[in-house]
Amino acid sequence: MTPAAIETFFATLRAANPHPQTELEFSSVFELLAAVLLSAQATDVGVNKATRRLFVAANTPQKILALGQEGLEQYIKTIGLYRSKAKHLMQTCQMLVDLHGGQVPRTREALEALPGVGRKTANVVLNVAFGEPTMAVDTHLFRLGNRTGLAPGKTPLEVERKLLQRIPPVYMVDAHHWLILHGRYVCQARKPMCWQCGVARVCGYTLKTPTPNR
Repeated sequence: MTPAAIETFFATLRAANPHPQTELEFSSVFELLAAVLLSAQATDVGVNKATRRLFVAANTPQKILALGQEGLEQYIKTIGLYRSKAKHLMQTCQMLVDLHGGQVPRTREALEALPGVGRKTANVVLNVAFGEPTMAVDTHLFRLGNRTGLAPGKTPLEVERKLLQRIPPVYMVDAHHWLILHGRYVCQARKPMCWQCGVARVCGYTLKTPTPNR
């Protein structure tokens, strides 16, 4: 995808959705961190269903620790891999209390040192909570980077680095939201809805899906 096409691509997405937001529900940086940690291999809808109950009962590291792991599991057992996620969240809460005064740190190094927090989760927190121009490459971004020609790569890290290099700075803070939403609702994995895609004309995908017969 050429620089001119990339500019048009993001200008079009911004015009359609000027202020994109994560679909995870949260009201504090800690709630965001917990929700993202729980969202691995799970849907945002499913995580929100669980955290609506959890955050009423416990929405700080100290309150999560007070629940105990079995108590925490009762709130999140509808989420896949809930036992291992509960363990990681408990360990993360303990580290936040012991090392960071109960606050979520603002550096990648400190975030990635937390159990259950990898590069993608750290990127989400840095971007959504702290407004940093990071790129959280999930399955949607990896697919779009390769399918559209925006940022082809064999690994999520390679796609991430190319996205950071190629996306104009004016779009960077919101870019990963636009790409996630576009991949989730339009440029879907099995059958991209090219016939209703606003950026199809600048996309490098050659096997455009035709308008379905009605």
